[in-house]
Amino acid sequence: MLSILGFDRIRKYELRIMTGDKSKIRTFTDLTTWQEGHKLVLNIYGATESFPSKENFGLSSQMQRCAVSVTSNVAEGFSRKGTKEKIQFFYTALGSITELQNQLIIAKDLQYVTLYKYKDLIDQLIVVQKLLNGLIKKTKSYSFPVPNS
Repeated sequence: MLSILGFDRIRKYELRIMTGDKSKIRTFTDLTTWQEGHKLVLNIYGATESFPSKENFGLSSQMQRCAVSVTSNVAEGFSRKGTKEKIQFFYTALGSITELQNQLIIAKDLQYVTLYKYKDLIDQLIVVQKLLNGLIKKTKSYSFPVPNS
């Protein structure tokens, strides 16, 4: 699946922000990681609409907040100047995506989402998770340049 997305190409494109080449990436909304995360947010909101009303302030709300937290932390990390700060926000986004994964399992087990919808959401979640891991890995590599030998 990731070969179809051109994962390596996406990472190289996105990580120009770390090298100073901002010819194509001007705002956080230009990041593929944010774009895929935003799709996940919209899908989570759509999925939670059908949850029982008793979950409006429970699981439904928590899942929505987790999904929003992912894109919010990618956005905030993008705006930070220091590499350590960027990485901190990207890790927070990764924590939120893992929390959302747990909540999706709960929603499936409670039969709030169909198995088909669960798989669809998990597939999208995994795409975002892998993009975040790539962003973190590449950002770390810029913070510790390897001397020429």
